[in-house]
Amino acid sequence: MSLMKRMSLIFKAKANKALDKAEDPREVLDYSYTKQLELLTNVRKGVADVATSRKRIELQMNQLQQQADKLQGQAQQAINVNREDLAREALTRKSGLTQQIADLQTQHANLQGEEEKLILAQQRLQAKVEAFRTKKETIKATYTAAQAQTKINDAVAGIGEEMGDIGLAIQRAEDKTAQMQARAGAVDELLASGALEDLTAQPGDDIAKQLNELSSQNDVELELAKLKGLDAPAAPQAIEQGQVASGAPLDVPANETRPEAQS
Repeated sequence: MSLMKRMSLIFKAKANKALDKAEDPREVLDYSYTKQLELLTNVRKGVADVATSRKRIELQMNQLQQQADKLQGQAQQAINVNREDLAREALTRKSGLTQQIADLQTQHANLQGEEEKLILAQQRLQAKVEAFRTKKETIKATYTAAQAQTKINDAVAGIGEEMGDIGLAIQRAEDKTAQMQARAGAVDELLASGALEDLTAQPGDDIAKQLNELSSQNDVELELAKLKGLDAPAAPQAIEQGQVASGAPLDVPANETRPEAQS
């Protein structure tokens, strides 16, 4: 296959695909119905034209018959006055008119036959057009229902463009929320471990933290002593002495002095 043939085939395939996508069967059916109505109108016009021609021939036949009757009367009058020559002329003209009337009767019969055929064809065509109209409306209603059902199914399945965008937005929001939660948790752990300094903490918070830990340990020892039926153990020396593990003094009265200072 040559390059031009392949390009032509590809172009036709894409063109057919685009036409199928852009084509609305309902519009095509309406257009076909309109064309059938136009055809029916043309048939009716043809029937009317034939009927008009038939009527015109009838008028001509009547006129010729009147002339023939008149010539017949003139021939009779000529015979009455012994004018055989005039009677012969009148009868000769009447004979010509009679022949014309016979020809017109033949044409009239032909036109009448054509008119009857056209009327029958018109009735059949009209019946087909009516049947097509009913079928067209049924197909359009079915197509509309199928189209609506397809949209509903797409929405339910979430494969529509809009639903797809909404799904992506939800996924992005969930990912971002999870990322922020993970970051907040990591910062809390770092602050708790002391790897990061809490700039908002008040001075002495680290001391309170250590006291809380010691108090918690003392509570555990008290509970264990109760379980063993023993007396409550003495408080940690660090607490009794008002010191923490770091060796910092706690609430030392202003009038008391350290041993080192007294010496």
